Amino acid sequence: MTRADTEGGLYPALLKYWRRRKGLSQLDLALAAGVSARHVSFLETGRAQPSRPMILRLGATLGVPLRDQNGMLRAAGCDPEFAEPGLKDGLPPIVLATLERMLAQQEPYPLLIMNRRYELLRGNTAATRLIAALLPDLSEQAAPLNLLLLLFTTLRAAVADWEAVARTLLWRLHREALERPGDAALADLLRTVHALPDVPEDWRHPDLSASSDPALCLRLRAGDGELAFLTTVTAFSAPQSVTLEELRIESYFPADDATAAACRAMAGDPAE
Repeated sequence: MTRADTEGGLYPALLKYWRRRKGLSQLDLALAAGVSARHVSFLETGRAQPSRPMILRLGATLGVPLRDQNGMLRAAGCDPEFAEPGLKDGLPPIVLATLERMLAQQEPYPLLIMNRRYELLRGNTAATRLIAALLPDLSEQAAPLNLLLLLFTTLRAAVADWEAVARTLLWRLHREALERPGDAALADLLRTVHALPDVPEDWRHPDLSASSDPALCLRLRAGDGELAFLTTVTAFSAPQSVTLEELRIESYFPADDATAAACRAMAGDPAE
């Protein structure tokens, strides 16, 4: 962070952006954070320099994602507060144990752990079997696998209801990019998907007011059959690191008895 960054009003602009995004007045924010409205006003105009505790207090009050709170700290010339460790090193042991338990308990049905860029970080054995069935040339795929890009390219033929699923996930990415305007990785992923062939023009301008289903239903062509799953996404509600906040744990549940039986058969356990 250069001196020009802190003197150029980047932190005041970020504070004003997040306050307005939450639909709060300066007085609303001041009351919620337990500070004076005058001080909030001075912070937004650059007349007052924020302290590190004040940046964190206002960021938490506004519900700013941890990655963006780090950005607010940098904008004010402070060091980041929230670490971004790898999945296997730096996370609390109880979190790692919980993830391992979730991976195991979801068997024989797939469970995937992704980051905010839709990159696959971990999967249980059932997920490995499913991916291998859908991607015979898995060894030729670059790691980490980006599941969203695969949906629009290699996996397109394997998704029975591709148009509905692809449109839903692309519009989800639109929402995520709008919520995180400073996230270059999300913006780059969105541009990459838009540049792919056969992405309809109206998908590039989603109706974000349209209601969405509470869960995603996915029908996959695997071998000579079809597997139907209902998927859910789990996230940690009180993370203390950027990595943990951005983990997306996607569980696949069989949508019919045939899929449940097929998953058990692939696991070598055809019986209930």
